[in-house]
Amino acid sequence: MTTLSCSYLPDYFSITDILCTEERLSCELEVTLPRLGFLDLSSDSKDLKSGTKLELPLWLAQALNFGRHTSISIDIPKTYKERYREILLADACAVELSKWNLYYYELGMYLRKFNNRDSEMIIDSLLLTFRSRFRLIMDWTQNSNPMLNSLLPRLERDLFLPGRKAEEQLSEWLKKGSSVIETSQSAANLKKRKRTDCDLD
Repeated sequence: MTTLSCSYLPDYFSITDILCTEERLSCELEVTLPRLGFLDLSSDSKDLKSGTKLELPLWLAQALNFGRHTSISIDIPKTYKERYREILLADACAVELSKWNLYYYELGMYLRKFNNRDSEMIIDSLLLTFRSRFRLIMDWTQNSNPMLNSLLPRLERDLFLPGRKAEEQLSEWLKKGSSVIETSQSAANLKKRKRTDCDLD
């Protein structure tokens, strides 16, 4: 059984992690990278020159932004910027997060690793958003509408689906109705032993 935390960690075997890190980010080179000119289709140079702007997948941008001497700076996706954070703060439950990004929470957790002035505010926004939407997700587990699943980003979907299954199992159990809950044999034997001990006293 996969734990939810796996999607937030570099995990070779996590499909969620692989798909999340394929997200492309707008980047600007801060140093010249020799023999990587082929990454910029608009340039004929063999090297990627400092100041070049291009889009790189998250996994590559993270590798080039590692350590003290970073090779690139990134522009965080617009859905994590102040304007969008304000929308979530106003009413996170009214937003269809899956349209913003299917891996909204996972990508946000990765962005905190970049040296960006918005990093802390992004994390605070993710936490507040999840807290606001958690009750909504739990309420939706009691709704049989199959379309609800497609409205949720991956993390919320991983909560919704088991919750929906548990709700269905509970409904099936309650429908039986005629079943009588009986005392287990071990509990009955324990009760008899206690009664015998009392009689001996």
